[in-house]
Amino acid sequence: MFEGKLEELKNGFKRLPGIGEKTAERLAFYLISQEKEVGLQLSELIRESITSIQKCESCNMLSEKSPCHFCADDQRDEKTICVVEKSQDVYLIEDTGVYKGRYFVLGNLISPLDGIGPNHINFPKLQQLVEKEDIHEIILAVNPSSAGETTISFLTASLQKDGRKITRLATGLPIGGDIEYTSKKTLASALTYRNESK
Repeated sequence: MFEGKLEELKNGFKRLPGIGEKTAERLAFYLISQEKEVGLQLSELIRESITSIQKCESCNMLSEKSPCHFCADDQRDEKTICVVEKSQDVYLIEDTGVYKGRYFVLGNLISPLDGIGPNHINFPKLQQLVEKEDIHEIILAVNPSSAGETTISFLTASLQKDGRKITRLATGLPIGGDIEYTSKKTLASALTYRNESK
């Protein structure tokens, strides 16, 4: 059984996603057994990242600048917007090399059982952006989970209008799967062969 600061450090690591008891123990022991400078550099890097990274004022992407480099890039298709759950999903889609439009990060998916509604996913901001910029196509690139399907249904019903195309990723992604764990090729195919959302 750990005690004192070692226990606190282990518990701190356990708060991170995907880190269980054993991994937290290994990380805590590894960090403590290294030269002090290693841990201090890591803690400084974490502090600097937390204080300098912010949400882009336009798309909610985590970035050191606002607007982020995607929103500031005038070579991107301004009339197409890809809606994702998390900032890391943007980089996964970018890695496919298929998509050249703008992005919007929801930050969450609608899940009534968890008390997460439309106002918890930055919907008012998305709606305002879509109307202001006269977006022609909205690509809903969220995980095919029950919360993802609920979010897709809500966004499709709320943002649909004549002349606006709303599409979703093709079903190359497994139901209940996570974009984060999808291969680049599968994600590129799902994006290329996306379907109209109804």
